Amino acid sequence: TEWLRALGFEQETMRQQEGLMFVVSDTALRYLSPARLDDWLRVTVNPTEIGRVSLTFDQQVWRGETLLTEGRIRIGCVDASSLKPARIPARILQCLQR
Repeated sequence: TEWLRALGFEQETMRQQEGLMFVVSDTALRYLSPARLDDWLRVTVNPTEIGRVSLTFDQQVWRGETLLTEGRIRIGCVDASSLKPARIPARILQCLQR
């Protein structure tokens, strides 16, 4: 969500104006070391698959130079009312393909 927001795409705005939203459809995470309250964490996002209705990202969570977590997350675009798969808006796909 924060990564999409940083790219200029607010999910709540997309839901209200276009009737679309993203949902998590699959995750695979590996926890390497724990984080603690008040840790400053850096989360990296690297898109690995960009489809018409879903996106797959490799993500890592770092505390300084220590890798805490790594994983792969797939999100799908769905119609907000029916939760059926929907095409990702072209403006988002164009941004991701740059």
